Amino acid sequence: MLPGASPISVQQLHRSIAWCVSHMQISSPPVGLSRFPCFRKGSEFCGGAQPSFQAWTTLLNAWPGMRIFERRRRPGCKLMACMARNEDVPGDGECLKHGVTSQKRPKFSGEINKKLESIVSSMEEYGTNGIGPKHDYHTLARPQGWIRPVDRTNQIFCNRSLNMKSIAAVGFDMDYTLAQYKADTFETLAYVGTVKKLVYDLHYPVELLEWKFDWRYMVRGLVLDKKRGNILKMDRHKYVKVAYHGFKEMSRDDRQAAYGSTLSRESFDEPHYALIDTLFSLAEAYLFAQVVELKDSHPQKIPSGADYAQIYRDVRAAVDLCHRDGTLKQAVANNPSKYIHEDPKLVPMLRMLRESGRLTFLVTNSLWDYTHVVMNFLFGKCGTKGGVPRDDEWLSYFDIVITGSAKPAFFMESNRAPLLEVDLKSGMMLNTDNGSPLAQIGESTVDTQTCLNDRPGKACRVFQGGSVTHLHKLLGIEASAQVMYVGDHIYGDILRSKKALGWRTMLVVPELDKEMELLKDTAELHKEVQILRQLRDTLEDTLQQLLWQVQFGETAELRKAAQSEIEPVQTRRDRIREQHRFAQRECHHRFHKVWGQLMKTGYQNSRFGHQVERFACLYTSQVTNLCHYSPDKLYRPTEDYMPHEMDVLIM
Repeated sequence: MLPGASPISVQQLHRSIAWCVSHMQISSPPVGLSRFPCFRKGSEFCGGAQPSFQAWTTLLNAWPGMRIFERRRRPGCKLMACMARNEDVPGDGECLKHGVTSQKRPKFSGEINKKLESIVSSMEEYGTNGIGPKHDYHTLARPQGWIRPVDRTNQIFCNRSLNMKSIAAVGFDMDYTLAQYKADTFETLAYVGTVKKLVYDLHYPVELLEWKFDWRYMVRGLVLDKKRGNILKMDRHKYVKVAYHGFKEMSRDDRQAAYGSTLSRESFDEPHYALIDTLFSLAEAYLFAQVVELKDSHPQKIPSGADYAQIYRDVRAAVDLCHRDGTLKQAVANNPSKYIHEDPKLVPMLRMLRESGRLTFLVTNSLWDYTHVVMNFLFGKCGTKGGVPRDDEWLSYFDIVITGSAKPAFFMESNRAPLLEVDLKSGMMLNTDNGSPLAQIGESTVDTQTCLNDRPGKACRVFQGGSVTHLHKLLGIEASAQVMYVGDHIYGDILRSKKALGWRTMLVVPELDKEMELLKDTAELHKEVQILRQLRDTLEDTLQQLLWQVQFGETAELRKAAQSEIEPVQTRRDRIREQHRFAQRECHHRFHKVWGQLMKTGYQNSRFGHQVERFACLYTSQVTNLCHYSPDKLYRPTEDYMPHEMDVLIM
């Protein structure tokens, strides 16, 4: 790996170095430099274009032994050339201040050759083709200096102060955290598999097989009302702001009748409600809405006696059948690139964390066989025909791997699930005593070599089951606050680990990329909505004052004057109110045609947004955004404001 980091390609890097060489008086290129096509005679890069500012910055930060100066075209065609650190340019003492003409290029000592040789040796890991092998990445974690400002799509957002220096171990979930699934293919695969189980195993009508799946329709943070067949979106106070029965929108009056006219507030939790708090649940939510529509229009086609709650249980059972019989896992294993995104920053991120002295661990609900397939793919070894064979190299980036963890129960200290060690060669389970190997019956001693599984590197150990108590012991963790866990499931990964243990947490929200793009696009529309809301409030206050004056004015003349003003104010208020509602709807639909902004409901944070704010210390769109920050960074939140502070303190 290059000793520096860069968002530019290796090809651009080669071009930059070639430019440096072409503007130095060197009798012959350093040994080995000609192996790279950008330095060969006749190459389009040889002596080519001046590097960009980004390329200069990369060279300067990546190799501190070199000081790179930008070529400047000034009167007299002056040139600032490449110099060795702590060495003056020979010749005119004004070189540093004013540059040197292209006719009087400075001569350099052999030290330049030595430094370029170090560059060559660093580039060897990238291969000589100018773009590097598939898994030597174009974007790398920087051990020295991180580019600022971080692009907004790569930012990590902070809800709670977190000093990474206090973190001894960083843990990861796998599915939708390290491994980002492609929603259009993977969720469609899950949907089709679930429909087949409903038809062939649970005796739903065959016409379901002809149904289509819109993977963009559902979003995280929704709540399914099992009793009524409704799908709800709520604000942080658990007030229902958007509701659909199947795919039919419920009116305000219908929402009020169902959820706002009770003597006691609904909790909107199990067993009568189901939370759509993971991306895995989007397909089943969509299918639930479709079957609700079928029941309403053709009740005779639904299995006898099935109400909305039973329909949900059937859909849920069909999903479980897909996971148990291996339908989804086998499809992914056969063609992982179809269902999983490749992330070239994953390996550099893990390497950076380990080189900073952190322990790293993986805790996933997936079993060993599937975990092994997915992790190998993420490390560039797909294992399919014609691809790179799978191996255990990826384990060298972790200290502990726990599969089949059964989160969120894993995080409960009262959990007494046994901890079994996985034999990597056979996939068989070995009994352990809280992680320590146990001798098998008939054996007087433990076969240490078998227990270590011939593991590479630092002998990462792989387990199944167990609990957080086992994990703490295996890692040697003294305090829960020394652990940061990164996951995508607000309940299974974040809420439980935060509330029950006090772990520090980072939530991965892949939807953030699109949300932030839309926030930028709708900035002017948001301002328009705010202005219309303020104007509407002002007109409503004025109207209330006039109505009060009409009723309680001191004189008949004042009451008459107030009465004459009511109608024009009321007319203008109604017009502004309609404009405000239209702008609100437009803003809502720009984010999502049905559910609007992910973390907002009207002017309030949505229930999902409230949970993110409450339980996630950090949140970001991709786990590898950690690459863009120092592993010792102190994350600080933005200042909170109460309503009475807004006008005074917010600039």
